Amino acid sequence: MGKALIIGAGGVAGVVAHKCCQNSDVFEEICIASRTLSKCEALKDRLQGGKTKVTTAQVDADNTQELIALIEKVKPDIVINVALPYQDLTIMDACLATKVDYLDTANYEPPDTAKFEYKWQWAYKEKFKEAGITAVLGCGFDPGVTGIFSAYALKHHFDEIHSIDILDANAGDHGYPFATNFNPEINIREVTAKGRYYENGQFVETEPMEIKRVYNFPEIGEKDMYLLYHEELESLAINIPGVKRIRFFMTFSQNYLTHLKVLENVGMTSIEPIDFEGHRIVPLQFLKAVLPEPASLGPRTKGKTNIGCIFTGLKDGKEKRYYLYNVCDHQECYQEVGSQAISYTTGVPAMIGAAMVLTGKWKKPGVYNVEEFDPDPFMEELSKFGLPWQENFNPDMVE
Repeated sequence: MGKALIIGAGGVAGVVAHKCCQNSDVFEEICIASRTLSKCEALKDRLQGGKTKVTTAQVDADNTQELIALIEKVKPDIVINVALPYQDLTIMDACLATKVDYLDTANYEPPDTAKFEYKWQWAYKEKFKEAGITAVLGCGFDPGVTGIFSAYALKHHFDEIHSIDILDANAGDHGYPFATNFNPEINIREVTAKGRYYENGQFVETEPMEIKRVYNFPEIGEKDMYLLYHEELESLAINIPGVKRIRFFMTFSQNYLTHLKVLENVGMTSIEPIDFEGHRIVPLQFLKAVLPEPASLGPRTKGKTNIGCIFTGLKDGKEKRYYLYNVCDHQECYQEVGSQAISYTTGVPAMIGAAMVLTGKWKKPGVYNVEEFDPDPFMEELSKFGLPWQENFNPDMVE
């Protein structure tokens, strides 16, 4: 049916590529492209033998002209961006120039400022509409499935949603004293930033890790979790009418937080360049280079993740609560596609979202967040491709 150009060759890209090949009726051909061609070739070697044709290419995703040339050569029906958030805009520019649909899993982040928001990408709405092409923003798990869960809850279980608590728990153990489950640079920037939550029409800012709660997660147990700011809060506050409060919590072990605090205290999490032996380096980028590569954690990581949303609101005039979540096993993910669950839970939704566009279910000109589309066909595909969802109609609430 179609051809996808996958930009990126890390852990998430590997999952996307595997899942595209599992969905060969939709993805007849994929091209995997990144700055490091050897990574693309290694991934291609693992995917050979199926119905989906797999090719590779080298590209600098910071260079719009290189991207345009590659898109014109490959002629894809959609570009799946699983590169770095810093590269969202150059890739969107290339898609606009070539009139090709676009999908990503994380919103744009300026390299020199620890700040992420949708304003830069939302600014493309009219341009994409005029070009007749679709851009789907934030189609991983969170953001991504959490937005689709919200749209599904509103469509099927509520007349009004009043509150959304997004809970992201990772009970996986990789055995290292300190490592991050996805790109260390992005992960640490996110965790060390000030927290924010949405309440009564405005965002309230908190200090990093200031608000802690304990929650008993299904299949995982009791975990410490901390309030962070996450990008889907920005779009859900606009796209879920009448919502009064949205919060995002993520679990962290005390060991992780202790290591992170020490690194922060000695300046290793800074994004301000420093001079070192005649070179300008960014401490956080140097730290990324010495930490374990997230894609290497797959065979070591044991345990499960639990990511979902707890909703409150009204249905037929009565108060209602509803918990919609997924539990994913790290070792099962590794056995299937060679990745841990963090990459898996991001890569599967990215493939499904691209399939939604290619099959016309989510095809409309403009720039959209996932909760603006019909959630039903996406929810049907989640279980089919490895992320079954579960429901609880009387969940414990977060204080």
